[in-house]
Amino acid sequence: RAGAHVNPAVSLAMVILGKLPLKKFPVYVVAQFLGAFAGSCAVFGLYYDALMDYTGGDLAVTGENATANIFASYPAKHLSVLNGFVDQVIATGALVLCILAITDRKNIGAPKGMEPLCIGLTIMAIGVSMGLNCGYPINPARDLGPRLFTAVAGWGMEVFRAGGCWWWIPVAGPMVGGAVGAGIYFLFIDLHQPEPQKQDDNNVQDKYEIIAMT
Repeated sequence: RAGAHVNPAVSLAMVILGKLPLKKFPVYVVAQFLGAFAGSCAVFGLYYDALMDYTGGDLAVTGENATANIFASYPAKHLSVLNGFVDQVIATGALVLCILAITDRKNIGAPKGMEPLCIGLTIMAIGVSMGLNCGYPINPARDLGPRLFTAVAGWGMEVFRAGGCWWWIPVAGPMVGGAVGAGIYFLFIDLHQPEPQKQDDNNVQDKYEIIAMT
């Protein structure tokens, strides 16, 4: 079993730490982007009548009646490109560090079966504390997949030009953050842990396989 990563930044971190074979990484990323795109299709279909009623058929990317931000992130007015990039590196690095700490069997970690809840609470904490600047995308698939959908669903190519061509920040930033988080965990925690003792098969399940979300 390879686990259930839905975030390319988390998958990259697992590749760096040797928890995911490199040859599987492109397959995971393609599946993650397709899943996010399909999710956007479902949301658009479910709320189509509401969108048309609110917008009158004018699907705007910016302005008071903007609706593109339902699907993808856009920067706040005060946010610069550099600050946005740093925001995503820090937020995603924090996410990866927490995921690794929760799922590493060498740690005390979370109670068995509680890992998804703990990761979900971590994401909520990141959102509450770091969501002001751009809505904490912290997942390239979750942002670019829906953005591509909006480009073809009526919002047009403005979804890529808005915010000073913001679109690449929530793609590149989280990937850098995932790599930074993995590096920090490896250098400051993983290298200094003793090897776990052999246990019964029922207790040896690799917690990296339980990762679900970003």
